[in-house]
Amino acid sequence: MTALPPDSLRPRPEARPSPAEPPGLSAAIGLIALYFLLQAVAGGLIALLMAVATGFVQIDRRSQPIGAEIRAMLEQPGMPAILVMLTLGLAAAVVVPLVRRKWHALWPMARPPGLGMVLPVNPVFFMLAIAVGLAAPLLGGLLTSLLAHGNTVTQDIQSLGSHTPTQLRLALVVVVTSLGPLVEEILFRGVLLSALMKRWRVGWSVLISALLFAVSHLPSMQWQWYALPDLALLACALAWLRLRAGSLWPAVLAHGVNNLLAVAAWFAASGSV
Repeated sequence: MTALPPDSLRPRPEARPSPAEPPGLSAAIGLIALYFLLQAVAGGLIALLMAVATGFVQIDRRSQPIGAEIRAMLEQPGMPAILVMLTLGLAAAVVVPLVRRKWHALWPMARPPGLGMVLPVNPVFFMLAIAVGLAAPLLGGLLTSLLAHGNTVTQDIQSLGSHTPTQLRLALVVVVTSLGPLVEEILFRGVLLSALMKRWRVGWSVLISALLFAVSHLPSMQWQWYALPDLALLACALAWLRLRAGSLWPAVLAHGVNNLLAVAAWFAASGSV
């Protein structure tokens, strides 16, 4: 009987995925779910802390259900805006470092499976991003109006701004036009799109990621289904920008311009510039 060499008796280490391996689809969807779940859970906890700090909830003297006390606090001018900014900031502080740490080798890579966190080679894509950010909501709005049959499409962000003092509106504008787009582009046009392109062709990957992006925003649209085409059209345009530019930053800029148009009505309604 032939003796086996000593090396063959040693247990082989388990194969570990390369740091440059494309994100898995389950990991991508899990991160997106974590982002929105963090907003829901952290939002509730932060609202409770805000209610305690402002005296609406007094732990030692409870006269009514805590939910009613928190709602009373959120009815005060500016409180919902502060809650949104703190919640988005906390969710971003968790998700963005997590993505960068998990796929550190993919983070600076220009093309998928890279996440595109580099400047585009051609700065013209930034000008194109502004044009996309301005045109997408106009075209999407026309499509939505055809499907809505006269119904008004309302967003939580619009009602939020109408009850916020002007000074806080400026801070809220910065958050919804920079931090929000940055995190969502990293998740949808960065991690998710790379995960989908690992399995399917580019066209199908763009369409699937656009559909998931649109569906994930339905709660903020009060579940008005006719807003889906507008959101999906925007997502397709952002994916096109990301792939053509070889960078995620033009998509972040276009997303921010799109959000800026959505919140411009805050200042138009109050006569502010």
